[in-house]
Amino acid sequence: MGRKQRPKMEYRYYKMPTGSPILALLGTKWIQIYGQGIDHLHFHNYLEIGYCYSGNGILTLGKEDIRFQGGEFTIIPKNYPHTTNSDRGSLSRWEYLFIDVEGFVQELWRGNPKQAELIIQRIYSRAIMKQSKEAPEIADKIRSILNIMRKREEFFMEEAKGTLATLLVTIARENRMFEEAPIEEEYDKRVMMVVSQVLDRISLHYTEPLKVKNLADWCHISEAHFRRVFTDYMKMSPMEYLNLVRVQAACDYLKTTDGQIADIAYKCGFTTLSTFNRNFKQVTGCSPHEWRKRPENYEQQLFKFQIHSEEGW
Repeated sequence: MGRKQRPKMEYRYYKMPTGSPILALLGTKWIQIYGQGIDHLHFHNYLEIGYCYSGNGILTLGKEDIRFQGGEFTIIPKNYPHTTNSDRGSLSRWEYLFIDVEGFVQELWRGNPKQAELIIQRIYSRAIMKQSKEAPEIADKIRSILNIMRKREEFFMEEAKGTLATLLVTIARENRMFEEAPIEEEYDKRVMMVVSQVLDRISLHYTEPLKVKNLADWCHISEAHFRRVFTDYMKMSPMEYLNLVRVQAACDYLKTTDGQIADIAYKCGFTTLSTFNRNFKQVTGCSPHEWRKRPENYEQQLFKFQIHSEEGW
């Protein structure tokens, strides 16, 4: 009997525009039937704020399925699994903001790092989906930033940053009441925070000789418990995720530099060329040499992995 295949989890990563804490996804591209041909959750490397103008369907936030309709907004922390599925045959119109919360908040409160950390923790403490009339102050600010980014008038970025600052403070204030959560919800939140912090740590230290035990020790939990929690949440093991990040970094090097493949493997955290080649082919479906020759032909082969990675939508 074949090995049962684990469900996928998709990593959609975005690059922030230079000098901006906001990436706006606007326009007719986002009027679509969401969820067609997608049977898995995904997560992002930035906070996602969505505004639904019209349409109906199901928004899955972690383990919870929630009906959505026009006039609602969502605030989804980075590294939080979710997906949107329109009702059969129903067009939905959404627009999105991706926010570099840490970079923006730490810069804004650089003289008060404790306050900055508290605000960041509050913003990431839960995912939110609400009708605009339930939280008009937040909804108005979201629509305002979307329109500022759409019109791009003189000094638009300064205006957007000012509105973003008040929006993030309002979200942090809104989430204060959820600090004392029920036991089950509190456990889920702790798991999400642990995994989210580990993902951040991997993104910063993937070039180093990391071991699963190092990550478990950093979280102050046993290695067995860490493996179980991480795999349950991410639908893949910690080492599989670490190798995916390393291969993704190697793809960028191969595409943008003429460095030796062995040197690139070492830069990306692989200790031997054979290990690099094996993992690279497992993730992309081709060798590093083939990727370098025709990277545009192999981008979508990242989908072959149990968790796959895509730059944006």
